This record gives sequence, C-alpha cells and structure tokens, in this order.
Amino acid sequence: MGRSGVVKLAQFLKVLVSFTFLCNLLVLPLVPGVVGIGALTGISRLSVAEFFAVCWQYLWRVWGEEYAAVLSVFLLFCGTCTAITLWQARGVLDTIVREDTFTMPNARRLKRAAVCCLLVSATALVRTVWGLFYYRSLAPIFTYNTVFIPVAFMGGLLCMVMSALFRQAAELKEENDLTI
Repeated sequence: MGRSGVVKLAQFLKVLVSFTFLCNLLVLPLVPGVVGIGALTGISRLSVAEFFAVCWQYLWRVWGEEYAAVLSVFLLFCGTCTAITLWQARGVLDTIVREDTFTMPNARRLKRAAVCCLLVSATALVRTVWGLFYYRSLAPIFTYNTVFIPVAFMGGLLCMVMSALFRQAAELKEENDLTI
C-alpha cells in the first residue's frame, strides 16, 4: 500500500473513531440509568425517546443499590477511559493524514492511551475481586469483566511499546533533520 493508501485508510479510521467517540460521549451520561433499567424485568420494546426518558428516570435510583452503584461506577470509569483513548487515537490518525507521524506528541498520546488501558485493566481486576467477596462464590471469574483484565492489560502494554517506538523515531527524525 502506498502513501495515499495509508492516508485514505487513516482518514476512514479517523471518521470511525470520531463517530465512536461521539457515541461514547452520548451514552456515557446514561450509564447509571441503563444499569437501573437492567434491574427491571418485563419491559416491553421502547422507542428511542422512551428509552432515554426511562434512563433519566432511573439515573438517581441506581445509587441506592450496592451492586448497581458499583457497576455504574465501573462502567462510567471505563467509558471515560475509552473516550480518552479514542481521542488520543484520533490525534494519532490526524498526524498520519498530515503525513507527519513520528512526533513527540504522538508518543505522548500513545502513552496516555496506555495509561487508560492499564487503568481499565486494574479497575476490572478490582471489580472482579469485589464480586468474589460480594457473591461469596467463583461466579465473577466467569464473566465478561474478567476478559477485560488481560485484554486491556495487553492493549496497555502494546500502547506503551508503540509510545516508546514513536518517541525513538521522533528523536531519530529530529536528529536527522538537524544533520546537514
């Protein structure tokens, strides 16, 4: 793939990342309400407007239940970390579109994304341990939450390595630019 192919791919990915970022920001404030709705049973199909209205109705009720509150805090924290990671990815893709990829700001962006991934991994671990004590069984080990731990951890390590590579490439590029 030539330069133009990479740029076109980066432009397409930037649109997807931007759309995902906006969807994340739209849904993030509704997380406690969605968790509250999840506690209900027998809800019939709702239109989008009814769904948002019901989410706002259950927004404050969720904090009364211990499990729902922990789940809400976990999802809000992970959603915020995801938004930060998406914003950093958008910045990296923006420099690829401009064909100025190996820069120190990109190294810092990837490091921020790595920190967010590692925080998600640590938070998932804390939530799993909390679930073990809350339920007094091994059931929380067999949930989607446990999958977040190694996946987010590996994502964090990958972003750390990429950050170091981008930093080295930026230093080499700067040194090369200064050489006459």
